[in-house]
Amino acid sequence: MAVTQKEKAKRFKALHEREGAFIIPNPWDAGSARLLAGLGFEALATTSAGFANSLGRLDGEVELSEVLEHCRDLCAATDLPVSADLENCFADDPEKAAETIRLAARAGLVGGSIEDYSGDPSHPIYDFGLAVERVQAAAEAAHSLDFPFMLTARAENLLRGRQDLDDTIRRLEAFAAAGADVLYAPALTTLDEVRAVTGALQKPVNVLGPMLKGVTVEQLAEAGARRISTGGALARAALTALLRAGTEMHDRGSFGWTSDLAPGSEVNRLLGRRSS
Repeated sequence: MAVTQKEKAKRFKALHEREGAFIIPNPWDAGSARLLAGLGFEALATTSAGFANSLGRLDGEVELSEVLEHCRDLCAATDLPVSADLENCFADDPEKAAETIRLAARAGLVGGSIEDYSGDPSHPIYDFGLAVERVQAAAEAAHSLDFPFMLTARAENLLRGRQDLDDTIRRLEAFAAAGADVLYAPALTTLDEVRAVTGALQKPVNVLGPMLKGVTVEQLAEAGARRISTGGALARAALTALLRAGTEMHDRGSFGWTSDLAPGSEVNRLLGRRSS
């Protein structure tokens, strides 16, 4: 029997409430979602960059309707809870951003993010007041649903070249007060930065694991992280393997890249498991 959206939502919320930290990897299509579910992960999240690249586009070049259809596919692919990278909710206006959250819930998602990156190169980060209004509207939409939709609010300063950790923390504190359930500052690169963020907040904090080289899940948990995502890194890992194989064939005319392929039987086994 298929797991209902409400059941997925309760399971996802519980992951944020238990001790320690959990990894929420980011598949880019239904196949990668099923493989990650087969490996035993407990929840999944989309990646805007990975999905865009799979369509032959750059991050930020995908329409909301395409993202929602992609989310439906991932939600149907496994019985795991799925949260979505919804970028800036595809709107500057708070009420339009809130409508994106409602549409995301109808697509089967049990979580999603809203960020303060505007996409406008001349003014990349929303002014503080507008950023908070947008999170508040999105939170009200999320909390009006009949299941616990986990809204993640992202402060994008560090990822967008604005190296201001104090302002990032100020924004996250305001987003928490506005109703966000999870806080996220992409591009923290040291455990001290993670501690600074988690120490200022009372709600769960998501950390982008691949940005902290050589750091373990245990260390991140000790620093206060509750959820660890991978962003577009898994998709780039797959692309890296493709590029290396293609380069070897084109430049050297050889097939050495086939020496350590995952057996087809293992792929089939994992694809046959909907979830852990």
